[in-house]
Amino acid sequence: MWHLLGVKEHKQPLKEKDIIGLGYLKRTFALLDRLREVGSDRDRAGNRELFYNDYVKLVTLYTWNPLINSIDDLREAALLPNVARAMGLKRFSAGSFSESVRIFQPELLVPIIAELAEDLLPQPIDPKLGEFKQALTLVDGTVVRGITHLVKSAIGAEGRYTTTRDGCGVYGWRLHTQLDLSTLLPHRIDRTGARNGGDQRESHHLAATLEAGRCYVGDGGYSDRKLFADIVEAGSSFVIRAAENSVYQVVQQRPLSPEAVKAGVVSDALVELEDGQKVRRVELKVAPHPRRKRSGVVQSEQIILYSSLLEMPPELIALIYSYRYTIELFFRMLKQLLGLRHLLSQREEGIDIQIYCALIVCILIQQISGKKPNKALRNMIGWYLVGMAGEQDVINFLSRPDNKGVKLRAKEELWKKLGY
Repeated sequence: MWHLLGVKEHKQPLKEKDIIGLGYLKRTFALLDRLREVGSDRDRAGNRELFYNDYVKLVTLYTWNPLINSIDDLREAALLPNVARAMGLKRFSAGSFSESVRIFQPELLVPIIAELAEDLLPQPIDPKLGEFKQALTLVDGTVVRGITHLVKSAIGAEGRYTTTRDGCGVYGWRLHTQLDLSTLLPHRIDRTGARNGGDQRESHHLAATLEAGRCYVGDGGYSDRKLFADIVEAGSSFVIRAAENSVYQVVQQRPLSPEAVKAGVVSDALVELEDGQKVRRVELKVAPHPRRKRSGVVQSEQIILYSSLLEMPPELIALIYSYRYTIELFFRMLKQLLGLRHLLSQREEGIDIQIYCALIVCILIQQISGKKPNKALRNMIGWYLVGMAGEQDVINFLSRPDNKGVKLRAKEELWKKLGY
């Protein structure tokens, strides 16, 4: 209560009981040991004590434990006997932690992440999409704020994200993410400056990284006629939300099946865009969802989807788009639970390593739970990591029967009784 009286509250030192779940992290340490000699060729004096694998272990420990909030906390945790023994670490200085990252190569973590992900079981999706052969890939970007003068010195105006009400620029990094729905892990994450323009624009960056055999699912930021053509040319498909005032000409209005009407589809048409490109236009009626903007609160009762899947039933196109919100939950977990709200290093190499360490922890969480992440699972694991829940609590939570389908049917029946 001292902070209520204006007195700075003393932070309690970390204890061994605060470092929870260290055994799970040890599964990855053997893989990280292969990185030990990376950058050692510059150590001509032979006195280096913080190696690449040590650095990654420390960042992973920070990511895994929400009670560790800074480099000083990491130094304190590394001095605990059991932690030091499990991680094979020695005392290190904050200066060596900050400076050593310059000689490390973040991309060397990619094959280790791929090796860890091999043990993940495919996540179940709706059986109605069982025969769909393309890999559902959710695309979006999120911004991680950085220290303004450091981001400006690194990339200049490309790092500017927005402007505060008092006119100050906000700088940071944008993470362009392609989330594979089958594993709930990013197929790729690319870091650029936070400015959503030029080559860094979400649609332009996706166009430069397209692959065959994927169905890209995105929000309105990807509604770009040139991107539509590029995706089809690359041998993939798309389901992307469009603006309600987009310009088109109806080529064929298609009748709606009872299944489509039940799924909320109010219109299904083949349309021609301004550049002559023909796409599918599916209009959905949804519950109004207010969005707060500086200009006020806006809301809409419809969603317009453009798709290159010309033969697929419209209710399945709506179903595919419903998975897009999974990437929003992934970003929330990445930032709130896995520590990306605070960057341990402002150097580009350090930022990339921290991103990769967050992905390693994502893999571990999925291996432990075996379930698709949701808000309840994120909260339970967070409570476990800060010591508010024990292992048995997590086991009991994971063992609960999934009654989502039963609850949805009961809710639907209730609305029918009310006359809706």
